[in-house]
Amino acid sequence: MKRIHYSWFILAVTFFSIIVAGITMSSSGVFITPFESEFGWDRSVIAIAFAISLFLYGISGPFMAALLNVIGLRKMMMISMVTLLTGMLFTFIMQQAWQLIIIWGVIIGLGSSLFLTVLSPYVANHWFEKRRGLAVGILTASTATGQLILLPVLAGIIENYSWRPAMGLIVTLSLIMLMIILIFMKNSPKDIGLLRYGQEEEVEDGEEGQKENPIVTAFEGLATAVKVKAFWLLAGSFFVCGFSTNGLIGTHFVSYCISFGIPLVTAASLLSFMGVFNLVGTTLSGWLSDRFDNRWLLFTYYALRGASLVFLPWALKEGSMTLLFVFSIFYGLDWIATVPPTISISRQIFGIKQSGVIYGWIFASHQVGAAAAAYGGGLIYQFFNSYTGSFLMAGIFCLLASFFVIFIKKQYSGRLA
Repeated sequence: MKRIHYSWFILAVTFFSIIVAGITMSSSGVFITPFESEFGWDRSVIAIAFAISLFLYGISGPFMAALLNVIGLRKMMMISMVTLLTGMLFTFIMQQAWQLIIIWGVIIGLGSSLFLTVLSPYVANHWFEKRRGLAVGILTASTATGQLILLPVLAGIIENYSWRPAMGLIVTLSLIMLMIILIFMKNSPKDIGLLRYGQEEEVEDGEEGQKENPIVTAFEGLATAVKVKAFWLLAGSFFVCGFSTNGLIGTHFVSYCISFGIPLVTAASLLSFMGVFNLVGTTLSGWLSDRFDNRWLLFTYYALRGASLVFLPWALKEGSMTLLFVFSIFYGLDWIATVPPTISISRQIFGIKQSGVIYGWIFASHQVGAAAAAYGGGLIYQFFNSYTGSFLMAGIFCLLASFFVIFIKKQYSGRLA
């Protein structure tokens, strides 16, 4: 029987590591109401902590990519998971709003950064010669898998007990994942005498063993990228992507549903239901990005997402669970399907060596958008006692973003070699 290449084991470890980091960030939506009730903090204050976290983990992306070349994959994953654990443990003793901002905004933001920004393309590029698009699609989909499995569980624990045992569950999973990383993770195929999956002969690519200053490397990558028009188009569209996904839906969807009288567990289950279809949609998007024009994939994804976000306020107003399930399916298929083609185009433009850092900057734009929506949504709710304006705005932005990607030159899209 043919042995399974170790690259697939690395993919599995990375997949579950991202799940843990992803559920930590996506759980912010179910913690807003209990934090508000227990500590008496304004929703806008809680939202700014989550917004800082989204912004910080995004802006750290290019530096994480540079550090990967200096410190190595295994050690970086361990450091990041320990940081994430530290932040979650500190939540049990916080008492003041400024502590939430430091704990969730800074510590958890930094701890989740590696897992949710550049880890997927790094593992795909360094462990896979073939099936890179599929690998990226699977790893990107893992953020939704955490929601699929755990958000309703967390919501049920919070509703029946409190937020602390829910946080304790995430801490336990993080500890288990830290042990798995320690035992099974490797820096590169060379560490175990292998080539990348699908690689037929060893090629010296100059990627291993770089010891440059990571700050210098990150800013050199930015200096290269800003001269390229496609970078601005990708960064602009990804700003909208972040605004319309983890910034708005991830942070405020549950609260938006609750404002229409939908129970917490039901709202979390709808978000989880999106995760089922996002797992399918994003994995399929990775497969498609190996085969079709990536510009038109992005055009389609943004246009469909915009239409679904405009549809959501009407579905909530009608109070129809059927319509909300339709939205969850429609939106879920498209949630982060934009990531594989964006990574694919970035890799084609800048090459494997530079694309990790430069994609980190593109993803930073994504998280600036996410932070704007997380804080802006809370602020708009504070003033108008409604999220509807935020969701309609996001839908319009998505429709605009669908046209950004068409201006990327055709030779940068299509099937990868």
